[in-house]
Amino acid sequence: MPTPRTMAKEDLQFLALLVHRGHLPRERAEKLFASLEHGVDLDQLLVDEVGWSEDEIAKLRRTRAGEIPEIPGYEILQKAGSGGTADVFRARDLRARRTVALKVLRREATLHEPTRKAFIHEARLLEKLRHPGLVEGYGVARSGQTYFARMQYIDGKTLLELLDEGQALDETAALRVVLEMAEVLAYLASQDVIHRDVKPGNIMLSTDGHLKLIDLGFAGRPDAEPNPADSTVGTVQYLSPEQAQGGAAADLRSDIYSLGATLFHLVIGRLPFESSDDREVLRMQVMQSLSSPELKSRGLSHHLQYFVEKMMAKDAGERYQSWQELIGDVRGQIEGRDSLDFEKDARTRRR
Repeated sequence: MPTPRTMAKEDLQFLALLVHRGHLPRERAEKLFASLEHGVDLDQLLVDEVGWSEDEIAKLRRTRAGEIPEIPGYEILQKAGSGGTADVFRARDLRARRTVALKVLRREATLHEPTRKAFIHEARLLEKLRHPGLVEGYGVARSGQTYFARMQYIDGKTLLELLDEGQALDETAALRVVLEMAEVLAYLASQDVIHRDVKPGNIMLSTDGHLKLIDLGFAGRPDAEPNPADSTVGTVQYLSPEQAQGGAAADLRSDIYSLGATLFHLVIGRLPFESSDDREVLRMQVMQSLSSPELKSRGLSHHLQYFVEKMMAKDAGERYQSWQELIGDVRGQIEGRDSLDFEKDARTRRR
């Protein structure tokens, strides 16, 4: 049986979790803490002062204040990742008898109506879309106050994780990523959807070698009016100049720019524009020309330099104007490199 000192430590950790997870305001927790110092039982305080039932408190303790969800019909196997507003869990769907990913909206995000609506919109959008290179969505549901989206579980890592581990991609591998993602994004465009957050962190490489585009949290129609409150939606370091300026609706050329920034990151190993200040990054994207001596000093082909520069042109009118045009050029370059490698191997064998 835990000693009183151990119990006090557990209670303090539990109280901190309740605040961190949004169940208690800090001011109220501080008042409870004062009573704890006088030896009052925390659970009794939560019943008497907060009005929670013993069952509610037991569940919060069991789930680490909701950090580990309890959702009927699913067995939570492990936490697979975290984002800005939601956590992702690998789970067993007991009815369908398959492993799925559950994207669970955090409590504080659930209480924020715009975030909650965006979460539901993303899940419903993903459920309607089907492409081999796009993570599958199985809908959104609610259990009590818990909102969760059901998705295909992908066993693997994002390209950003691989980059952070020092696993840089060579030119051919990076171009294959661009080709496959361009095909997925072309499919989305055909469905009147712009992704608006293309980046290595949203591209997963599964353990069986397949690439999957994930996270449609910022996706929308190309003709959607920009919201002044979120006119720079997306990840700052990969935003197109028109998005960085704010007030301009994104179209497929914005996704082309972000894919170009992704290509740059994959082959160079750093971001095109870097600063500790996001506002400075936005300014650089609008005002500063792309400058990378590494593009010319690392033995990269002139074709790859051309792709990066054309995809990341400041003026959207100077970029590729369609996914088909980009796909054709990249596919031709990959096939040409493969042909050259084949001819080189054949000459080597004849010697």
